[in-house]
Amino acid sequence: MRREYRINIEINGIALEKVIIDPHYEEKHAESINDEVILRLIGSLNSYDFLVETYKQPYSYFVTDRIELAGCSYKLIWLLEDNENYIGVINAYRRS
Repeated sequence: MRREYRINIEINGIALEKVIIDPHYEEKHAESINDEVILRLIGSLNSYDFLVETYKQPYSYFVTDRIELAGCSYKLIWLLEDNENYIGVINAYRRS
């Protein structure tokens, strides 16, 4: 089941109020990442603009690689939906 958290950040000029995390990451990466880490990674995206990797109406998909947090590097796969104020996390994992 997807989990929702309240946030207050801006990405690509869009004020976002919610994060929705898909539990997909837990299948292979639960030992190295959790929702708390994902929320910290999302927070590090605040006030930045990102290029869209893929657009499939109404979703813009993004891949942010090499996010540094507490001495570790992470990859985050996420989306924004047109005319909505949330960020959806599709997958996240720690890089080697």
